[in-house]
Amino acid sequence: MAMMTNAALKYKDIISKSYEIHKGSPTLYQLRPKKENIGTLKRMSLGVKNPKRENKTILLVGETGTGKSTMINTLVNFAMGVKWEDDVWFQIVEDEKKEQSQSQTSDVIVYKIFGLEEKTLPYSLTIIDTPGYGDTGGIEHDEIVRQRLFDLFRSEDGVHEIDAVGLVLKAGENRLSDRLSYIFNSVVSLFGKDLEHNIVALITHSPGGTPKNALEALNAANIKCARNNKNQPVHFLFNNCQNKARTEDVDDLQQAYNKAMKGMEQFADFLQKTAPQKLETTVHVLNERIGLTACVQNLQERVQSLKIKQNEIQQTQLGLNKYQEAMKSFEGFTMEVDQPYKVKEKVKSGKWGMIFFEGAVTCKVCEENCHFPGCTMARSPSGCEIMKGGRCTSCTNRCPVADHVKENWRYVTKTRSVKITLQDVKYNYEKNKAQTKMKMNILESLEKEMENLELRKTQFLYESYEHVIKLEKIALNVASVSTYVHLDFLIEEMEKKSDPGKVQKLQEMSSIKDKGVLAGVQYLYRAFLESK
Repeated sequence: MAMMTNAALKYKDIISKSYEIHKGSPTLYQLRPKKENIGTLKRMSLGVKNPKRENKTILLVGETGTGKSTMINTLVNFAMGVKWEDDVWFQIVEDEKKEQSQSQTSDVIVYKIFGLEEKTLPYSLTIIDTPGYGDTGGIEHDEIVRQRLFDLFRSEDGVHEIDAVGLVLKAGENRLSDRLSYIFNSVVSLFGKDLEHNIVALITHSPGGTPKNALEALNAANIKCARNNKNQPVHFLFNNCQNKARTEDVDDLQQAYNKAMKGMEQFADFLQKTAPQKLETTVHVLNERIGLTACVQNLQERVQSLKIKQNEIQQTQLGLNKYQEAMKSFEGFTMEVDQPYKVKEKVKSGKWGMIFFEGAVTCKVCEENCHFPGCTMARSPSGCEIMKGGRCTSCTNRCPVADHVKENWRYVTKTRSVKITLQDVKYNYEKNKAQTKMKMNILESLEKEMENLELRKTQFLYESYEHVIKLEKIALNVASVSTYVHLDFLIEEMEKKSDPGKVQKLQEMSSIKDKGVLAGVQYLYRAFLESK
């Protein structure tokens, strides 16, 4: 009773702003941080910021169920100076009580911990949690998580440097599952090469001792991270029983508590000694990945449109060759051709406040999809990353921003069989001749149209290649899952261009036998099939 009284006095101000979850040993309290939004993200702030104090930023990533929430709570209690003998425990997030396949929340949350610098840490804390990565929300949800992080890194009121990226995994992992490989690869691929020495393993559910299984699993998956003098991934050990009821096995629980706090001390020391990394390169990496995705999507659409148009032209040519004599009169003859047309197809969409976080940026003039899914922070096309200098860098005519919309639909190309007369062909020919002021026959006009289609396709192919090369220079993990799935397609199209140098470069990147990336691709493929 006396101990509780001392704890009540020691944490009087904090307890007065919390509510009691459970009375006992330890007594559990739920903290009440201030809740606000940073654009599309949630921010939970505890205490008042002192601009003169140093701040350390930690990004946590891992599967649901690994203990990220418990780790955040432990970080907060460690920062507050909570001791075993205080017999209290504070929570800033709730414990993970759902099944592994479920996530407690579907969004990135930023926790700001201020005003505790005089306790055990000489700095305040910013903790970025990415719960739900790789859960049943599917691939589309994971894309939103990546976009959320991009928003956070470039927002004026966001995060502009990181001290540590914590890869959270259980001590008993003897191999990374395909899903976990995908999760770690997806996050590591966001960063520039300068962040490698800030990526560490946070081993949960640890009984103590070297977590050989987990470390070997990280090595086998070729996860890039900081290394110690034994060439092992830099790692810190934690367990997940700090808030367990102390009704039995009390000595074991106290020993586990002390081990967890020792792990926190070592992690805090790492944060103190490791220089933070600015996220300028990371923002460039994310921009290049957005550009690559947009280019590949447009390239794929051009390939499809070209095939459809080529088929239409071939059918027209066949008809013209077969009925050359009938062309003298341009009367009485019809032929059937497949012609492409565009329709609007609804896509999944949602809003964060008044901001679309999913949808498509499309061009009304070109009738093309310029960016899908669109940037989550962009209320309108003008805020989309593919807009530069007031114009779109994606659509065929590089149209002004004003010619674009951001809605919950996108263009889809379909074909329909139509009958045309030779008089129609002649009309189209005369119309084309008037526009181009060139004297060419009908077949020459059709061949010119094919040539223009091929030029547009080539443009997006080489732009895609340039994005890949830029990523190779600046990205920590250029052979990411998101890039890897595009390489075979780019190689196939580049081979048609008879450009052996570029083909060889893409083949070299594709041939990298990165088990982690391949496992991530396998997970991505299975998740895609399950979504159908």
